[in-house]
Amino acid sequence: MKIKKIDHIGLAVADLEAVKRLYTDMLELKLGHEEMLGELKIAFLPLGETRLELVQSTQADGVMAKYVSKKGEGIHHIALEVEDIDAAVKELLAKGLTMIDQKPKQGAHGTRIAFIHPKDTHGVMIELVKPGGHD
Repeated sequence: MKIKKIDHIGLAVADLEAVKRLYTDMLELKLGHEEMLGELKIAFLPLGETRLELVQSTQADGVMAKYVSKKGEGIHHIALEVEDIDAAVKELLAKGLTMIDQKPKQGAHGTRIAFIHPKDTHGVMIELVKPGGHD
């Protein structure tokens, strides 16, 4: 498996608009791509070769809303860009890691993604990403 770089750092947020204002107005970062992915509202803030990904549930019982209510806002995952996501998932499964996604699925921004379960990565949620389009 070839890991190329940190693609993005995912931040769980309760109020996407408030967090966007913090990063754009106070920290003077530029807002990049925004989209809806199922029940998730997502905004990207490019930072050099990586990005911050702000993620908010639009449903009170949504996956990110549950996460925020249990653990609070903050870092949710670190996404690593891989050269071949299908091969990476197969390799990690063969090595005995628990994958949340047994097969890559559609992610934001035209990517293909798969998450490694944090129980096998010392509490860090790791997302494998095969890029589609980027800002």
